[in-house]
Amino acid sequence: MSSFEVTRSTTVDAAPENVHALIDDFHEWQKWSPWEDVDPNLERTYSGAEKGVGAKYAWKGNRKAGQGSMEIAGSAPERIDIALTFLKPFKADHDIRFGMVPSGGSTEVTWTMSGEQKGLAAIFGKFVSMDKLVGKDFEKGLARLKTAAEA
Repeated sequence: MSSFEVTRSTTVDAAPENVHALIDDFHEWQKWSPWEDVDPNLERTYSGAEKGVGAKYAWKGNRKAGQGSMEIAGSAPERIDIALTFLKPFKADHDIRFGMVPSGGSTEVTWTMSGEQKGLAAIFGKFVSMDKLVGKDFEKGLARLKTAAEA
């Protein structure tokens, strides 16, 4: 078992509340999530709260998209915490944190994922780091989030 943390940041020329609204509502993720292109037939299910704490999102897709769910566990103006569960291709539970810090008329957004790699994922992780696996996806997502928030 090995722990990991992947972090990426960007500056968005928009108020923190505009950025927060795009993250705090899973229905808005289609505008910016880096994984929206992976499977055009992705099945999405929304449940729980409409947005904020208790909002739930589940997906099921092709082999690359996999299957899993997310739930917003914490939501404050400067931070959103999400519990992420993968069912396929590997079972895993990770923590996601989005930090939003105002900076003049802009917002510094930081996306962090942390967790433990267990079983086959831990063995795979010895050869390919989580940073290498998802870092570019985070960069793509933050670029899309920036575009959506600045529109």
